[in-house]
Amino acid sequence: MGFDAKITNESWREVLSDELTKPYLKELKKTLIQEKQHYTIYPQEENIFNAYNTTDFENVKVVILGQDPYHGPNQAHGLAFSVLNGVQHPPSLVNIFKELSDDIGCTYPKTSELTFWAKQGVFLLNAVLSVRAANAASHQGLGWEQFTDATIQAISENKEHVVFILWGRPAQMKEKLIDSRKHLILKAPHPSPLSSYRGFFGSKPFSKTNAYLIANNKTPINWCLS
Repeated sequence: MGFDAKITNESWREVLSDELTKPYLKELKKTLIQEKQHYTIYPQEENIFNAYNTTDFENVKVVILGQDPYHGPNQAHGLAFSVLNGVQHPPSLVNIFKELSDDIGCTYPKTSELTFWAKQGVFLLNAVLSVRAANAASHQGLGWEQFTDATIQAISENKEHVVFILWGRPAQMKEKLIDSRKHLILKAPHPSPLSSYRGFFGSKPFSKTNAYLIANNKTPINWCLS
């Protein structure tokens, strides 16, 4: 049983060329092959690197950082916080959409997929790119964090005027990887029901992002999904 997930986007393969050859990724691949023999893994293999394959490195304007993929059936498809259509909106996504409506007046979306954002340059990155079914955080510590940390650093070092949206403490621990002198960092509590009322609601990430992009001569994001 093999493991065929790969970054097909040449812009990312070039930026991460050194990282992609490091031994820890080969070990991670071996571990995931073993995991597949005993567990259902999400997202499906072809979607593990969906964030990279959907948003070209050159087009990245915004980074929204999540923790690990949703662990329920037919949910995760490789974009942080995004869920395949036809599945009930998870609570965190419900709260993101509520803030979207309150912040910039978008109609609450029927869709649960955020591909429309990703194609505009919103890089929806989870710190960990896979998970066992029904077992949250089960693939933490396997090596994904090293890879996604390198990804964040590559964006910080090679680009200017990117907005990094860090929701919750785990995401905010990545702040040290980002050069705040040339990027905007927006921090707020996580949108989960446990913390959303502690400052996520009213944080206005969408309008603040667009104001910064416009101020730096970049096309703003069309956040409205319906």
